[in-house]
Amino acid sequence: MLAEQRRRRILELIQEEGSARVKFLSKIFEVSEPTIRQDLERLEADDFVIRSHGGAVLKTIPQQVRTQSLQHSENLDKKAVIGRAAASLVSDGESIILDSGSTATEVARNLLGRQNLRIITNALNIALIVGANPTFEVLVTGGEFKPPTLSLTGEKAASFFSQIHVHKLFLATGGISENDDLTYPGLSDIPVKKAMIQSAGEVFLVADSTKIGIHSFASLGGIEQVDWLIIDSGITPEARERFERRGVRVIIADQGAAAYA
Repeated sequence: MLAEQRRRRILELIQEEGSARVKFLSKIFEVSEPTIRQDLERLEADDFVIRSHGGAVLKTIPQQVRTQSLQHSENLDKKAVIGRAAASLVSDGESIILDSGSTATEVARNLLGRQNLRIITNALNIALIVGANPTFEVLVTGGEFKPPTLSLTGEKAASFFSQIHVHKLFLATGGISENDDLTYPGLSDIPVKKAMIQSAGEVFLVADSTKIGIHSFASLGGIEQVDWLIIDSGITPEARERFERRGVRVIIADQGAAAYA
């Protein structure tokens, strides 16, 4: 891996996790610790991170936490459409899991007109949104706080789902690789997302079309783990056919959710 590519991957990981240790990065990228320190020096000079003892933290974290803003806020028009379509599939009285992230947040915003939902989430900002409806029962996992996604992660968050079964999960992803794997910039969410999938009767992947072809750092496995993909009309016919061959039913959010049955 070239130095520039490695630094880009390091930044993606820190943008997802909020921070990273030199020792961890050295092991993951299979280079020496002095090389990683040089990478972090460059990222600091480019105003992305602040170096700390033994690692680095994302420079924007204090402002993000104070304002409850998410790291990944691009393509919000697509995510808003997907959020409306996904929320339309939730009926009063159902139990659901909402994953963390900007697209899942749009799902949450569109649920406030429902009644008597039971909502489990690892995202603190989502808990605050859905908590505005007094008929909702809102459960929040434990775990380690991850500032860029305002979420709780790690094994403690994953263990929360061990005795839970819900009707529907609305799952986020960092990317859908060329091999149709669900990929993520960081490692800590992988056990959480696996536990969520195991707890749900139906799994809905909510992802905008720009995620297709993106290969991030960690893989959750093949897209066939989900039952439905809710996506915008930017998906190509070839990609849709490929996903459907793997057993995933596709809802084009811009065209409504009438295809769900």
